[in-house]
Amino acid sequence: MRALISVYDKTGIDDFARGLAELGWDLVASGGTAAHLESLGLTVERVEELTEFPEMLGGRVKTLHPRIHAGILARRDRDDDVSTLEEHEIEPFDLVCINLYPFERVAAQRGVTEAEAVEMIDIGGPSMLRGAAKNFAHVAPVCRPERYAFVIDELRSHGSLSAETKRELAAEAFATTAAYEAAIAAWFGDREPFPETLVVALDKVLDLSYGENPHQRSAYYRERGARTDLLARVEQVHGKDLSFNNLNDLSGGRALAREFALPACVIVKHANPCGVGVGATLEEAYDKALASDPVSAYGGIVVVNREIDDALGEKLAQQFVEVLFAPGYSEAALAALTQRQNVRILLDHERRRGVVDSRHYKRVQGGLLVQDPDSEIEERDTWEAVTGTIDEKQWGDLVFAMRVCKHVASNAIVLVKDLATIGIGAGQMSRVDSVRIAVEKAREFGHDPAGAVLASDAFFPFADGPQLALEAGVAAIVQPGGSRRDDEVIEAVSAAGAAMVFTGRRHFRH
Repeated sequence: MRALISVYDKTGIDDFARGLAELGWDLVASGGTAAHLESLGLTVERVEELTEFPEMLGGRVKTLHPRIHAGILARRDRDDDVSTLEEHEIEPFDLVCINLYPFERVAAQRGVTEAEAVEMIDIGGPSMLRGAAKNFAHVAPVCRPERYAFVIDELRSHGSLSAETKRELAAEAFATTAAYEAAIAAWFGDREPFPETLVVALDKVLDLSYGENPHQRSAYYRERGARTDLLARVEQVHGKDLSFNNLNDLSGGRALAREFALPACVIVKHANPCGVGVGATLEEAYDKALASDPVSAYGGIVVVNREIDDALGEKLAQQFVEVLFAPGYSEAALAALTQRQNVRILLDHERRRGVVDSRHYKRVQGGLLVQDPDSEIEERDTWEAVTGTIDEKQWGDLVFAMRVCKHVASNAIVLVKDLATIGIGAGQMSRVDSVRIAVEKAREFGHDPAGAVLASDAFFPFADGPQLALEAGVAAIVQPGGSRRDDEVIEAVSAAGAAMVFTGRRHFRH
């Protein structure tokens, strides 16, 4: 049996190569891999000895040779293939172990030149890997160090690899080369935000117990090339495995929490915030968020942007929380929280504000809708006060309300008082219904809408929505503006003695 080994990443290759040698396999290797294996005391035939041709062009050409590729691609059940090998004195390979130049890692480094990135485009490696995968009936393609032990164990137990194992390895090989080419294509096409052909490469991070419902299978994948991802540098320190719905809600909570530099708490239920608060302390922010809608907060996702101290940890331990996400926990807080077996406690090792992915995707039948993220943090600099007088406290609430509103399902209405949500209307077909729900929610939990501010993610097409809020005592409204009936809406707000601001920017989230 004969193996061809050519790996950039040497992780695990020592034990793998030794295992093959112990089983009586002949080893063929190229360049640095051959030198590494020889340093371990293994007998290795170098590629240039096999091809009788030296490496060329600074190593760009070394495995692109018939003695390599014919040995990989020959079909052992075809007499003509076998006779061709014999005629040219070419020995076949039974296993090809390849991993590729780290193009993505090098290309992503700060200050890397185009020439340096291009040198990390592997040519021979993908060719050999694809060849072995195509001929998987006779050759085992191995491209992941995580598979080395499995392959050796099966060879030791059975003397060969099963057809099913080789088929699995072939699938992994083609997925690896496809993702590699996708990353290179994305790098070359980086100047075009929406190229004619968009290839998205994803790597599985977690198998999930089920999807949105128990009859749906699911997994979480990380997009290659993304600046960060939902679970990057996140450690789960306690609790059950994360579920599909947990991760979906967590994504919304993290995105909203990034809007705030001050101590903030976001409580999410079914992908919508049900309570958001900012305070002088994190405990104050949590109290505000919980008070917004304590019923919906039951079993919600809690995201905070400061370390959870002893007192807040005790409070949270008294609530039913599905997932708790924070950049730190005091020792006493963690001790109290871990008494709740089911709460999933996540530690964020990389708290960064305003970091988002480069594109957003929405799956539709047979395709993807692709768009820029709605990621800019709202500020009042470009807003226009179209009626009424607004004091500094109201300005703060208006900015806070619009930042929250961005993350609520359309049609979105958010009522805010003292940097805390007091009523949220989400996902309604009518904006009037969203206003009604927000006002009713506020009153249901003891919040007085009088003096509150209201944010709307899109313009009011008629004055009826604002009128409901004004009758409840809302003192100021922030909305994008742009309706043909803006004048009617302004007149209604002015007649009620309230104020209104136009932002000029809509924030639909469907």
